[in-house]
Amino acid sequence: MDSPTFVPTVKVGKVLHEGDSIQYMEMNNVYVYPELTFKNKKQAQSYMRLVTNVKKVLPIAKEARQMLIETTELLEMLPDEKSKEEHIKRVEDDIFRTYKPKMKKLTYSQGKLLIKLIDRECHSSSYDMIKAFMGPIRAGFWQVFAWGFGASLKKEYDPEGTDRLTERVVRMVEAGQI
Repeated sequence: MDSPTFVPTVKVGKVLHEGDSIQYMEMNNVYVYPELTFKNKKQAQSYMRLVTNVKKVLPIAKEARQMLIETTELLEMLPDEKSKEEHIKRVEDDIFRTYKPKMKKLTYSQGKLLIKLIDRECHSSSYDMIKAFMGPIRAGFWQVFAWGFGASLKKEYDPEGTDRLTERVVRMVEAGQI
């Protein structure tokens, strides 16, 4: 994996309490779920494919979140509309240069999963983010482009419903359990 999503957080320290030193250790969350039972081999393979896809796509979604935060903060500091548009154009060019090779290597299901994981990480659909930064016309263009491949940039992530299993896998990958 190029950029791991799991960064171990283990802090070891010491606290003085009533003249006595007590050592402590803080660790990442550990998630415990009931064991999955599959009806057949095809379901088990589908689950393993989901795990593989999440491990491949989650780092990209996290990078998108970080890029969104940095771009938003920088846009707030720019003085006028022209400099904001120039910056957005530079960011767009950088995104194409950096991510186009990665996107070409994604499968259809990984691309659809990426759209949902971006919604999970950014709390906004891909369509809404494109619309906010580049306007409704360009957002509509990219939506039609995605629609041509059978996807939708307006897909939302539902961790309590249809994406329950995906949320389980994402949490376990983030915690380094799988």
